Amino acid sequence: MNKQLIDLSHMIENGLITYRGLPAPIICDYLSREDSKLIYEDATFQIGKIEMVSNTGTYIDCPFHRYAHGKDLAETDLENFAELDGIVITSPYTKRLANDASVFRDFDVAGKAVLIHTGWAEHWNTDKYYYDHPFLTEDAAKYLKDQKVKLVGIDSHNMDDSSGKKRPAHTILLGAEILIVEHLCNLESLPPSGFRFSAVPPKFKGVGTFPVRAMARII
Repeated sequence: MNKQLIDLSHMIENGLITYRGLPAPIICDYLSREDSKLIYEDATFQIGKIEMVSNTGTYIDCPFHRYAHGKDLAETDLENFAELDGIVITSPYTKRLANDASVFRDFDVAGKAVLIHTGWAEHWNTDKYYYDHPFLTEDAAKYLKDQKVKLVGIDSHNMDDSSGKKRPAHTILLGAEILIVEHLCNLESLPPSGFRFSAVPPKFKGVGTFPVRAMARII
């Protein structure tokens, strides 16, 4: 059996800006290797310290991100994060930014992790990445909800049009307990189907969004 794993996550490093207006992570030593020499014999260790907002890098949204009484990371069942039957739907940003329901109607998306490959990841960590990016329209979100998809992911800056203040895709999908993954990459490396998608966060209580190591296992 082919168990090839494909990494679909951006690297997080000190000073990375994921979303304009949110602070970059601070990644440093809590205990440096040099200082650890004062504690241990015949070995050195590093203990890292990370300060960041939860919307950093490639991350997953749970209902609590949008709804005060929605399930947080700890309350969401593990099977919603891992080994989901996946499908990639390609909708190049050179053809469209607003991805409406027509993009999905020719595909069997029911019960699947639907990954939208727009190609926008090529602009990651540049000024262009934050503006005029591909997004999901309200009617597309409603269609995917009606099809009972398990998860929706996109290789773009936001599932919604971030030029305005409304977030219909987040509202509709998270309201139906359909998880969202944003800032994916390498979707061009996946086949259209025949893979299992995973994006597993730590089991935090009271948190609705967190970075993941998103991946696909080709089957």
